Amino acid sequence: MRIARGDGNFSRSLATLAKIDLLILDDWAVAPLCQAKRNDLLEILDDPVGTRSTVMSSQLAPLHWHAFLNDPTLADAILDRVLHAAQRLALAGESQRKLDGETPLLSSVTL
Repeated sequence: MRIARGDGNFSRSLATLAKIDLLILDDWAVAPLCQAKRNDLLEILDDPVGTRSTVMSSQLAPLHWHAFLNDPTLADAILDRVLHAAQRLALAGESQRKLDGETPLLSSVTL
C-alpha cells in the first residue's frame, strides 16, 4: 500500500482489494505497525456493505490488539470493524510446527 500511495494508485489498489471476497491476515500482530500502515489497515477493512469476510490468525489474543495498535482512536475504529461480527476460534495445545520439528523427516541422508 505504501508503494500504491507513492505512485498514486492507492485508490485503485483499495478498489481491487474491495473486490476480494475473503481477506486473510496471517500472523497478525507479529511486528509493530507504523501510523501509515495502521491508517491503510483501516481503509482496507472498511466494508460498509458487509459483504466481505476477513480471517485473521494471531499469536496475540484479541484482548491485546487495542494496545498493539498503539492509537486509541484508530484502534477503536479498526477493532470495531474486525470484532463486531467476529466468530472466534481459539486453539490450544502445542504448536504443530514444534511437534513436527521433533520428528525427523529423514533418518539419514546420503548424497
